[in-house]
Amino acid sequence: MNYLSVDRVSKNLGERILFEDLSFGLSKGDKVALIANNGTGKTTLLNIITQTDVPDHGVVAWREGITVGYLKQKPEFEEHLSIHQLIKGTNTEVLTAIREYESALHALGDANSEQNQDRLEHANKKMDELQAWDYERRLTQILSKFNIDDLEKKVGAMSGGQKKRLALALVLLDEPDLLVLDEPTNHLDIEMIEWLEKYLSQNNITLFMVTHDRYFLDNVCNQILEMNDGKLYVHKGTYAYFLEKKAEREEVFRVETGKAGQLYKKELEWMRRSPKARTTKSKSRIESFYKVEEKAKGAAKGPELRLEVKMTRIGGKILELKKITKSYGDNVILKGFDYVFKKGERIGMVGKNGVGKSTFLNLITNKEQPDGGKINVGETIVMGYYSQEGINVPQDKKVIDVLKDIAEVIEMGDGSKLTASQFLNFFMFPPAMQYTLVSKLSGGEQRRLYLLTVLIKNPNFLILDEPTNDLDLLTLNKLEEFLTGFGGCLILVTHDRYFMDMLVDHIFIFEGKGVVKDYNGTYTEYRVDLEEEEKLALAEKAKEQEIKNTAAKQKPEEKKRMNFKEKFEFDTIQKEMEALNKEKAKLEVEINSGIEDYVQIQKIADRISAIIELLDEKEMRWLELDELNN
Repeated sequence: MNYLSVDRVSKNLGERILFEDLSFGLSKGDKVALIANNGTGKTTLLNIITQTDVPDHGVVAWREGITVGYLKQKPEFEEHLSIHQLIKGTNTEVLTAIREYESALHALGDANSEQNQDRLEHANKKMDELQAWDYERRLTQILSKFNIDDLEKKVGAMSGGQKKRLALALVLLDEPDLLVLDEPTNHLDIEMIEWLEKYLSQNNITLFMVTHDRYFLDNVCNQILEMNDGKLYVHKGTYAYFLEKKAEREEVFRVETGKAGQLYKKELEWMRRSPKARTTKSKSRIESFYKVEEKAKGAAKGPELRLEVKMTRIGGKILELKKITKSYGDNVILKGFDYVFKKGERIGMVGKNGVGKSTFLNLITNKEQPDGGKINVGETIVMGYYSQEGINVPQDKKVIDVLKDIAEVIEMGDGSKLTASQFLNFFMFPPAMQYTLVSKLSGGEQRRLYLLTVLIKNPNFLILDEPTNDLDLLTLNKLEEFLTGFGGCLILVTHDRYFMDMLVDHIFIFEGKGVVKDYNGTYTEYRVDLEEEEKLALAEKAKEQEIKNTAAKQKPEEKKRMNFKEKFEFDTIQKEMEALNKEKAKLEVEINSGIEDYVQIQKIADRISAIIELLDEKEMRWLELDELNN
């Protein structure tokens, strides 16, 4: 039986149909990506299958006992709690099992009855089943992986990206049967994304996600669901296979609508002659006419994204950075950085979160000042800076007014001029949407509007800091087309490796502590070179070890005798083992005495584990020494 069955599910938003009669299933090990444009109901569908929303029609059925972890695109937490308090109060299966174990221990301490003994035995089994004994270790490990170290920090003091990483860590920690993830790579650096790829690629993980990251999608998923015009198309295979089949389907549709258009003209003439629908044949032909009309009109396409703004001419001098230094206390961002930008350069920037990529962009755009060195910007340079912070306009402002505040008329690359309304329409903001308040736009629509406000300033030096967050694949593909033909300089910071590979020809690698390396090539080429270096280093290390092992085998063995230090160790090690066994026995009595404090229980359990490890080590050492003593 499927983990999940979705049968003929439909959902409307007022009079607008989001989707109708969607049917699909998920089985163990399936890794499914949902692809759809922004505003078409992706998040609504995720909410429906996770039962945080209900469909207008249809059935969503889960197999009994299946646990689900849901990562929302914008997680919501109680802002006044610390991270530690949030985790402790989370009602996950693991934490519920830990609380039940603590309660059972307490009950047995109050009354050593058969019922309480059975309860503790059941709680022990549940802890074993969920591997809950090492929960603290796993928690620390996975939070550390997502750069979350200060557990006393208030959730309200965290950035949006930190909250997203915390939510993802908590979802993964619980190890549910099925993961439902909405844009899991947003706000992760490339190293985190590559770790997450490997984690989610495990065979025992079942996954349903929305993502715009094409490499991530290709490396993780084995099935793609495409939602288009409220209908669902299933593609078993990679993203490349999906594109191939989508192109085939659209070509078939184009041919069919072309034929339908010809037939429509012919049938329209017949309809205009006012046929008397008295016969069965006439009625059937009229019904057929309306079906043909629907298909013929279905060929009409919505507005497409066209970005061909006129670019200001670039002079000889572009941007020069000389001996730039920048630090925040002990955190060194740049240490004597030199670079002279050349015409048409396309530079990608990679590195962990917090190593200074955004600071570097703020320096060259004069938002921050360096501690030392000089930044010289050419007189003809017009900067266009798309930052992570997003649009900064009053939420009660209309979309068209946001654009008109910058330009009433926009000059295009071919010399023609467009009104602000026409330009918005080309950017997939139809007339009805242009008079919508900014506050009514989705996150993706607001970022698309913000991108438009940057591009219409006709920049010849374009800086894009994480432009792919919250944009759908249609917008990304169109943006790639524009940037491919962009004649100015481009600096790109993105966690989307596909997007970077398509657009940049060399990379600044921020390694931390002020070190920035310049690599001539794409990100994928850099990763291949890095892996080759790591393989060579491992091979060299293995070779050195092999030489040492060969030399050791060739050397004649001499029977070792115990020296004074080893004799002293041999005489005392048994006493140490006896002392450790006594401490272990005492702690075991204490942990079963009915302690209520979980932190104290965890400390005792950790100490018992440490003693067991010490005893194993000392026993092995005693055996080694005993052999020398004989």
